[in-house]
Amino acid sequence: MARKTGSHSDITGPRIRDAALKLFAQQGYAAVSMRKIAAEVGVQAGALYLYTPDKQSLLFELMDGHMTDLLAAWEAEPKGDTPIAQLEAFTRFHIRYHIDRPEAVFIAYMELRNLTPKNFAIIEAHRRRYEEALENILNAGQEEGAFRLPDTRLVTMAVIAMLTGVNTWYREGGRLSRQRVERIYWRLVQRMVKG
Repeated sequence: MARKTGSHSDITGPRIRDAALKLFAQQGYAAVSMRKIAAEVGVQAGALYLYTPDKQSLLFELMDGHMTDLLAAWEAEPKGDTPIAQLEAFTRFHIRYHIDRPEAVFIAYMELRNLTPKNFAIIEAHRRRYEEALENILNAGQEEGAFRLPDTRLVTMAVIAMLTGVNTWYREGGRLSRQRVERIYWRLVQRMVKG
């Protein structure tokens, strides 16, 4: 099928990804057809296949892009020299990064079940790398005696779950500013690691 008159791949491709992100987050992957995505973008359904082989590839691309960008952003983040400074950096980074991406975060957690085994393995490896960044900080703090943790892996998962939970309730312009949310969550994380 020919490309719709006036469409441009550098514009239409990102619009397709944005529409898929929005629709998957609102309705769930299973409920969204390629036709719905095409209608949201304003192109014929067949035109989508110029940009993606299928809906599974689109879901994977969204999740892989989110995780790849997250890992790159964490790598670039200043972290400090001590486990406590690194833990604070991770806490604040996680909240700042995720609070602006609620749809991507929702999909990254809720749509894992809809990935093919091959795609799931790739996304799971990305997630494990991110979790290991925090787990390594916690292990270093435990070894130095700065943290008292019953199980570093469990605390890793608890901290990430708690921090990611901000996306379920935070609204811009609400009662708490982003900075205040960061400060409060940092205090909560400190309490978690002090035993």
